[in-house]
Amino acid sequence: MTLGLILAGGQARRMGGGDKALLPLGGQTLLARVIERLGPQCSALALSANGDPGRFAEFALPVLSDERPDFSGPLAGLLAGLDYAQTTADIADVVTMAADTPFLPLDLVMRLRGARAAAGSEIAVARSGGREHHLAALWPVSIAGALRRALFDEGLRKVGVFASRYRLIHADWAIEPLDPFFNVNTPEDLLRAESLLQRG
Repeated sequence: MTLGLILAGGQARRMGGGDKALLPLGGQTLLARVIERLGPQCSALALSANGDPGRFAEFALPVLSDERPDFSGPLAGLLAGLDYAQTTADIADVVTMAADTPFLPLDLVMRLRGARAAAGSEIAVARSGGREHHLAALWPVSIAGALRRALFDEGLRKVGVFASRYRLIHADWAIEPLDPFFNVNTPEDLLRAESLLQRG
């Protein structure tokens, strides 16, 4: 079984700060759109976010804060998700997805799982248009200890560097008519997302 971990802990500097996940897009928040698309693919969902968890209360999901209070980046969020998964019966994998990716594929988990099984790899990472998306990946719960050591003993921050330590396979998606991993980083991106939504 797979835990879907939505990474909502970024500081959204290019958006002027605040909770980017709660920005509106087509009458829903970005986060609501990610939940709607990822939820049916997973046996459970959780949010990775720091600060007051009450701001996400309407979504009725566990909110996992980083072990370190210093904004250690998405690897710290992944570790929180892996630790949480270990306390949940039958969860063997965590799939990560950024909360600002409102068009994520509806077959994400199935294709990542299939690619990993076919290659006998440990981690599967999404790729579109030749670009790797390390925050759209399938991670085995068993790597939690190694990730904790990388974060706390080495000070590692780069997701790609950590992922490269394992047997890794990519699952590929087309970028036409739209890149399903398009993410909203700036106000201009949000306008473009609105346009893509209206285009259908």
